[in-house]
Amino acid sequence: MSDAAPAETTRLPFSAARIPDDVFAAMRRENLARWPTGAEVDLDEAVDFHKSLPAHKNLSAVMRKADAEGRCLTQPRGGFGTLELQLELMRALDRDGLADIVPTTTDSYTRNEQWERAEAGIAESEKAGRSMLNGFPLVFYGPRTARRLIEAVDKPAIVLSGTSMPRLTGEVGFAAGFSGYLGSGLAYTTSYTKTLSIEDGIRNYQYLDRLTALYRERGVELHRRQPGFLTGTNIPPCIAIVTAIVDALLAAGQGVRNYGLELAQTLHLVQDAAAIRACRELVQEYLTKAGYADAFTPVTSLHWMGAWPYDDAQAAALVAYGGTLAAVGGAISVTTKSTHEAYGIPTPEANAEALRTTRMAIYLARRIRIDDMPEFRREKELIGREVRPIVDRVLEMGDGDVAVGTIRACEAGVLDIPWSPNRQMKSRVLPARDADGYLRILQPGDMPFPKDVLEYHEERLRERAARDGVAFGRELAVSSVYEMSETLEKLIPAG
Repeated sequence: MSDAAPAETTRLPFSAARIPDDVFAAMRRENLARWPTGAEVDLDEAVDFHKSLPAHKNLSAVMRKADAEGRCLTQPRGGFGTLELQLELMRALDRDGLADIVPTTTDSYTRNEQWERAEAGIAESEKAGRSMLNGFPLVFYGPRTARRLIEAVDKPAIVLSGTSMPRLTGEVGFAAGFSGYLGSGLAYTTSYTKTLSIEDGIRNYQYLDRLTALYRERGVELHRRQPGFLTGTNIPPCIAIVTAIVDALLAAGQGVRNYGLELAQTLHLVQDAAAIRACRELVQEYLTKAGYADAFTPVTSLHWMGAWPYDDAQAAALVAYGGTLAAVGGAISVTTKSTHEAYGIPTPEANAEALRTTRMAIYLARRIRIDDMPEFRREKELIGREVRPIVDRVLEMGDGDVAVGTIRACEAGVLDIPWSPNRQMKSRVLPARDADGYLRILQPGDMPFPKDVLEYHEERLRERAARDGVAFGRELAVSSVYEMSETLEKLIPAG
């Protein structure tokens, strides 16, 4: 896997400041020249195409409308290795799955800017009659061909990039007519890369966010979204929200005003509901302090991101429960998984079925709110007490510049991510489930959590260790990661 940052003749001093127009124009010329389909990108033509689309195919407008109406939208993941297979998938998700938002997930070669290898994967897929890539090679096909995907569905489409290097994928995706793009500098770099520096990851997404603002300046509002964490492990809400605040501030600095926030589900109803509410409020709090009170920041809830069970019935329960959690928490959308999760990439049919299952769960729970429960209020307040000291220290370490502060905080362990593959992260912080199923901080590393908060976390975790007859230590964290993939016989023994 290549974690190399793209060569760049124009490199500004690192900061959260908006990229100047003339510098950005030079950066775009250099970026678009890196692969032949970059020559197809015509900003004026792309703007005109976006303006020609009805409002119900613009993701930013659809998210705003859902927020105003109190609805929870459904969106799957999905990408195949040829245009025809991707067309078939997107039509199935739109029509059979009733998806509110239709995705295009890019393949690993595209994510790592290995476009020649993506080309070979297309040829192998066509020869085999099935996808030999784990996503759609968007850059290889280019905006003119990829626009057929937009025209094939009657819903807004989003690029799910899974990359810390989104510059050319973003240009091609937006020019093709995708009105949403998932990814961010801090979350994706610390989730997906080993050697790419966090500074380069942030710079790469500053480019994409400046591009998004360029469309906005021309009258087209696009939806950018922060991806939460896709490490396949447990991330406590407080750490996910700290990262969301950092990424939101970085995007706002480049001019983005429609910026979604993703939170992976903990599978505890009260904690997930409190986290969804706290996330939006805390992000808005720090955006307003920074002078960005006009930013729209809806929250998306992610189906369980840890290990999944092989049993179809157990997996179906996780799918349905994920829709319930999103609805009760007041999320504006939910990103779904399927009963095939433990086995690999789902078929279009399985993907569509999971969408319908989730949609029914949302319908059943659509009017349920738990905001008045003492436990909800207590958990929401606790999340705020965990988040603010960390974000405040990040900003302090950067003398008010969130980009600079983020690098310094990661180096010091003040900002840390559990089980991150990135060498710049200390990964000393560890979470585990407590006796009631909440995710708590087992080992804080060097993160500046208040002393009484850590004492509360330890008390709850020691209670679980005593109940389960296990040592208070790292095994609590490891067992929490794999818990949901265990058999029912182990989770709830018969008799």
